Amino acid sequence: MRFRPELHKILHPLLQYSDTRPIRVLAARRRTFDASPMPRPLAAIVTLGCKLNLADSETIARRLQAAGFAVVDRLCEADAFVLNTCSVTHVADAKSRRLVRAARRLSPDATVAVTGCYPRSAGNDAAFALGADVVGGTGDSDKAILVAALAERVSTAAPARPVPAAAFHTRSFIKAQEGCNDVCAFCIVPRTRGREQSRPVAVVVADVEAAVVAGAREVVITGTQLGAWGRDLRTELRPHHLIAGLLASTDVPRIRFSSLQPQDITPELLALWQDPRLMPHFHLALQSGSDAILSAMHRRYTARDFIEAAARIRAAVPDAAITTDVIAAFPGETDADFEATLALCREAGFARVHCFPYSRRSRTAAATMASQVAEPVKKDRLARLMTLADDLSVAFRRRFEGSVRPVLWEAPRRLGDTISSFGHTDNYIPVYSPEPRPANRLTATQLGPVYHDGVRGFAPEGDV
Repeated sequence: MRFRPELHKILHPLLQYSDTRPIRVLAARRRTFDASPMPRPLAAIVTLGCKLNLADSETIARRLQAAGFAVVDRLCEADAFVLNTCSVTHVADAKSRRLVRAARRLSPDATVAVTGCYPRSAGNDAAFALGADVVGGTGDSDKAILVAALAERVSTAAPARPVPAAAFHTRSFIKAQEGCNDVCAFCIVPRTRGREQSRPVAVVVADVEAAVVAGAREVVITGTQLGAWGRDLRTELRPHHLIAGLLASTDVPRIRFSSLQPQDITPELLALWQDPRLMPHFHLALQSGSDAILSAMHRRYTARDFIEAAARIRAAVPDAAITTDVIAAFPGETDADFEATLALCREAGFARVHCFPYSRRSRTAAATMASQVAEPVKKDRLARLMTLADDLSVAFRRRFEGSVRPVLWEAPRRLGDTISSFGHTDNYIPVYSPEPRPANRLTATQLGPVYHDGVRGFAPEGDV
């Protein structure tokens, strides 16, 4: 954690402070309100990147609320900003830089805190040069110090602002694990997130219980390398032990577990999906369908391993959505390698594919590899991959046309020129309905034809 010089004297006593205990206070991504008759300073938390960043932002939001802030989860005029950044690609770096500059322009006198992966990859000085007042990493102690820094500066230097209306969020992101010991050739995350650290079952359970008390109907259990959960604990455990503990010790209606790799899809894990509270949705990161490229990436599975893992999921959870990540144009990728990736995607029948062009990252093995793919070829492959991804997504959604599935309704979304009710099925199909649906309610809903990027939802059959 780094501060501008005037902050260091104030915060020096906190530098050794570490608090990993869950705070049982309302998470900002679910609801924002200001019931106090006295105005409170407003903090805007903006999150880029992965679900793990969303979980970190929720933790920061709870701590800021406990410190007396009103919190919103978007860019607006504010007394303080927490900008939770991403550095997974050079595009993510650019978005992070633009976000810091935008916050500084929007509220020049606000205190700007930058956290997440960007300062870990680019360096703290790069964030200060953009206009940050406080720069922190991704650890729990960093979050505590960041909140103390904002509380100190805002209480003495900034006026409170009106709290704008905020969206209602039904899903809470809960961190179970941090860090990664793998060294994939393309990935900078082990440098920005550190070594693997699992949070004990009791700590994760406590966070889930707090989310339920605050009103969440669904939790997403996340981590940098979630399949590694438990192997660093004093008594070595596996992800199915964590899931079993959550099912036994909480009453949250919906649990998502994201994400895993093929070697993590064990019989013990899949057996737990007999419980309807576990959502039929598995995110398995593919990256490439070519064994040669998977080996060059230092991935720990083959294309056949991946297909077999997907088959095990389909056998155990027939209606499951399987989503994935794929990188186009990794160094050395030939036309045949790319065609193998397209073929595997078709065979797997993914419900959604997150497509990325390879991004050259300094301090990674792939950055110095020969045979970097030319930009025109990279763009062409990415376009073909995205077209296939759209086709696969439409095909998956059409499988369920006319069926009735549980939908958790969230905040409304704009669809064209109108505002539409919006939610997700248990198997993660986005559902739009022109009729008003109460947010944070689970209803059995008939699914209609493909509609925008989801499906049209017809009149609910009743609460679930």
